[in-house]
Amino acid sequence: MAITAGMVKELREMTGAGMMDCKKALNATDGDMEKAVEFLREKGLATAQKKAGRVAAEGIVATALTDDGKKAVVVEVNAETDFVAKNEKFQNYVAEVAAQALNTTAQDTESFLAEPWALDTSKTVNEVLAAQIAVIGENMNIRRFEQVEEQNGFVTSYIHAGGKIGVLVDVETDVVNDAVKEMARNVAMQAAALKPLYTSRDEVDADYIEKEKEILKAAAKNEKPDANDKIIDGMVMGRINKELKEICLLDQVYVKAEDGKQIVSKYVEEVAKANNANIKIKKFVRFETGEGIEKVETDFAAEVAAQLQ
Repeated sequence: MAITAGMVKELREMTGAGMMDCKKALNATDGDMEKAVEFLREKGLATAQKKAGRVAAEGIVATALTDDGKKAVVVEVNAETDFVAKNEKFQNYVAEVAAQALNTTAQDTESFLAEPWALDTSKTVNEVLAAQIAVIGENMNIRRFEQVEEQNGFVTSYIHAGGKIGVLVDVETDVVNDAVKEMARNVAMQAAALKPLYTSRDEVDADYIEKEKEILKAAAKNEKPDANDKIIDGMVMGRINKELKEICLLDQVYVKAEDGKQIVSKYVEEVAKANNANIKIKKFVRFETGEGIEKVETDFAAEVAAQLQ
């Protein structure tokens, strides 16, 4: 398979490895991007495995909750420019979308768009969206939504940076007071700031762990070719645990920890004990505006010049 400059660029953006190393990896794996990433990691050449999708689309994330706090929803609505995202009319519209999404029975965005608009049932959600596009003058998109419900406790929400990031946290608890609510909000802020992928390590797929072990074992052997299996296994498990502490919310170091060492699960246990409560963080949902959407970059000066010609 012919290796193109675009493929080399994509792999370099994903891994942070050098251009020639990326080309070598692609040649060695016959252009298979996933295998090329593994090749670089095994050789210790991938300095950072970056997300392939660049955050680029504009818009905002919003949340809505029932009065009793038992149910919540988070939605993302996109627009073309940050200027529109900060527009009051757009923000009010997104709040209306969130209110509708809180009560919808739709299981996906397509079904949601087809249902009647709660504020004017003569129109569908999609028809109201089209009308908003006409008024605001930019392409807009209701990209996604997710509901969270907890009857044995409550759901808390947190919005960061005016709608850049939205988080819901499902808290199962037999005590609901200000201290427990504050704990839940702090955990939501943690999820917003440190971007975990899982709630706990119990959610991490066993096959993923085994695959990581294989890759890290190969990398460790390259680093220390004379080391015995016991040392290599110790290196691998140390790196696996370090990775899990980064990607699992409850294993992360709590950002407000006074000693800089307390992990989130211990913080939750501390609050539970102080309030004579049984508390479990069951799940979280984190939306970041535009994550995974690649924005087309344009050269404004060149665009103007082309139009003049």
